Formats: sequence, structure tokens, C-alpha cells
Amino acid sequence: MGSRHQSRERALQILFQYDIHGKPGVWLDEFWNQCEATEDVRAFAEELVRGVLEHRAELDALLGRYATNWKVSRMQVVDRNILRLGIYELLWREDVPAKVTMNEAIELAKDFGDDEAAKFVNGVLDKVLAAEARLEAKRKAASGRP
Repeated sequence: MGSRHQSRERALQILFQYDIHGKPGVWLDEFWNQCEATEDVRAFAEELVRGVLEHRAELDALLGRYATNWKVSRMQVVDRNILRLGIYELLWREDVPAKVTMNEAIELAKDFGDDEAAKFVNGVLDKVLAAEARLEAKRKAASGRP
């Protein structure tokens, strides 16, 4: 398992806890004390978590727009946080190609979600990638067009 994949797993676990607890606390220190992670894994995970939390309002607005017939508050906690992470990477991580983001999000959904999670995550992220004007460069790169 690659270090970035591990980072995404850790970031998802932390974001899940934020959803439940609402803010950092003793649980975050406990998480890192119990979780073996290299400095690289921890640094990238924390970078992802900060980015998602910083842009959470916009991420949730986008989720509400592209997850047809779903309220963000009614989504499974794990699905919602995989999608926040994926949309954050698509929009704010220029160093991560769209295909990598999509594949990683689907893998997280398979590993942490229920039987339908991977299809749901794929469908929502596909809509975001196809429709968001800010993602034109990533769409072109993903399709192989110049």
C-alpha cells in the first residue's frame, strides 16, 4: 500500500471523527498514538484534513448540488467524508490527477463503505468532474486531450 493511500485512509478516519465529535480534542492525539504512520503519511493526511475542513462549506454545497436526491446531512458519514476528500483533491490539489483521485476514492469506499458506496462515490465524483468549470484542465488530462 502506497504512502499516499495510507494518508488518505488516515485522513478519512480523522474526518469521520470530526463529523462525530465536531472538533479536535483528546481523540486526535489518541488516534495518532494508536496509529502507526511515517512522517510522510501523517503530513499528507493532516494536509488533506486541513484542506477539507477549510473548504467544508463549499464542499458540502457541491455535494448537495451533485448528489442528486440526497441531503448531505442524510448521507452515510463515511460516504460523505470520502466525497469531501475526493472533491477537495479534485478542486484544490493540482498535483493529484483526476484519475488518481477517482480511483483512490472508490477504493476507500470499497474498504470503508457499504456495498453501494463505491458506485455512489463514483457517480457523484464523475458529476463533479464533468460539470465543474474549474476542473477543465483535469478533465482534459483525464481524457488524454491536449
